Formats: sequence, C-alpha cells, structure tokens
Amino acid sequence: MINYSFILGSLAIGCLLGYGFARYRSHSFQNLGESLVSHAIQAKFGSSDYHLLNHITLKLRDGTTQVDHILISRFGVFVIETKDYKGWIFANSQHAQWTQVLFKAKFKFQNPLVQNRLHLKAVEELLDFLPSDAFHPLVVFAGEAEFKTVKPTGVFSVAEMLDHLRSYSEEVMTINRLQFCVGRLETARLAITDQTDLDHVGYLRRRYGIDD
Repeated sequence: MINYSFILGSLAIGCLLGYGFARYRSHSFQNLGESLVSHAIQAKFGSSDYHLLNHITLKLRDGTTQVDHILISRFGVFVIETKDYKGWIFANSQHAQWTQVLFKAKFKFQNPLVQNRLHLKAVEELLDFLPSDAFHPLVVFAGEAEFKTVKPTGVFSVAEMLDHLRSYSEEVMTINRLQFCVGRLETARLAITDQTDLDHVGYLRRRYGIDD
C-alpha cells in the first residue's frame, strides 16, 4: 500500500529544505553525463554546507530555461551546464557555436558558455538578495571528448570541476540563508515531468530553432 502521508511529508520537507522527493525524481531525467556530475558532487560535497539541485526548469518572461545542476553552498552558488560528448571538440569562447567531430562527421552545437549565462541570470534574479560575486557559472564536459583547441576558461572535466569547487572556502552565506536559497529555488522550479521537458524544447525550437 502506498504511504501517502510519507510522500506528502517528504515533499513538504523538499520544498522547505530541498531534501528528498524532488532530488530523487530528478535522476530519471538525467543523461549519463549529468548523472555522473551529480554523483561526483554528492560524493565529495555531501555535508550540510552544500546542497545540489538537478534538472531545474525555471520560468522566464517569455518561456523557460533548464539548468542541469545548481550547487548551493555556504561558499557560493554554482550554476553548472553539463555536456556529454565524445570525439574532438573545437571551441572558442567568442563563437556562437562550437564543433564536435565524431569519426568523419561534424556537428555544430551552441556555445555552452553563452548558454549557461542565461541560466545564471535566471538564478541570480531568483536569489537577488545575494551579492553578484556569490554566483559562479561552470561548464563541465563529462564524456570522452577531447579538446583540439585551447579549452576556454570556465570549462572543466569532472575532476577539474571538483578541484574548482574545493577552491572556494570563504563563507558568503549562513546555513539558514543556504536553506532559504534552496527553498526559493524549489518553489520556483517547474515540476519534473515529461510535459515540462516537452514544453521547454518546444519553446527553444520556436524561438531559436535549437534544443537546449
């Protein structure tokens, strides 16, 4: 028999402190790279000083934006875009698109640094009571891709990401403020459902002709 009291209790706690239900549900909506990143962060930053949210869809004025991971900590808010690619990557931070070469085929994809700026802006607007220097964008390549150009600043492997996160040790918020940030994001995020994802992809295709 389903224990509805337990589910409702878990949901209430998740909305307040970000624990439990929403984080559990997000795993089934992650690709392999996103799952690798979330597990790596949870394994190394599992204390009460850190809280990880995955697969967060937020409303914009004219649509939605979807953030792979937001790590809220006493040392800052880290907005993380994950790419799970193989092959060679040709990248330039100033270019609108980067190139993946897989065997003899070439594929263009949106510059993830630019992509993550929109994510960062949406999170900053929700947590506008924090100073701007409390927010940090990261792009993580979690697959087996090899950069054939100089890797742009702000782009990391999974191991490099963990080292980068460890480098932040100056407190910028209390535990109470951290929990408030989690609650604000949990309240604002859209439900983690197939329909939410379909609506988001539809918005991107209508506006940009691309997928996020």
